[in-house]
Amino acid sequence: MTNNAIPNEEQTLRLIQSGDTTAMKSLYCRHVRYLTAVCSRYLAADEDVKDVLQEAFLRIFSSVGRFEYRGEGSLRAWMTRIVVNEALKHIRREQRLQTTDLKQELTEAAQEEPPMEDIPAETLHAMIRDLPAGYRTVFNLYVMERKSHREIASLLDISESTSASQLHRAKALLAEKIKRYITANSASR
Repeated sequence: MTNNAIPNEEQTLRLIQSGDTTAMKSLYCRHVRYLTAVCSRYLAADEDVKDVLQEAFLRIFSSVGRFEYRGEGSLRAWMTRIVVNEALKHIRREQRLQTTDLKQELTEAAQEEPPMEDIPAETLHAMIRDLPAGYRTVFNLYVMERKSHREIASLLDISESTSASQLHRAKALLAEKIKRYITANSASR
């Protein structure tokens, strides 16, 4: 490797495992934006995101010696799992998942998928982030992390049926938000 070359993921990992603080900083800088976005899918308050991300990076750097490299992307996937687990730990500790009932008309809105192709990613992200904590958490675990209701129930210490109903309600509320966004933006054109 030449002095000007940017180390690949495996090289960066080996450098970190040997105690190279420059490689740690490089890894942090390379992934902090992505991991912040992952964390903010679960937590609405920016201060909570910062706190959880700090805990996650402490855990990443303290346990990186035990990480087994499995190919390009495996380190990022491992770090993402740590961030998600730390966010869930925070939710369980601080927020206690609260379930909220939706009006009947909103649950019917979830039956049809709203068109999302014209919605900017940042707007959709904000809509998801604005969901109540229980809805947002189950939605992210199911949709983004591809967890089953059984896995979600185990992670959150809830029943599978609660997980399924929280997902259904999250989709209904999200569909209503999307519908309002589309209506508001088509009227302004």
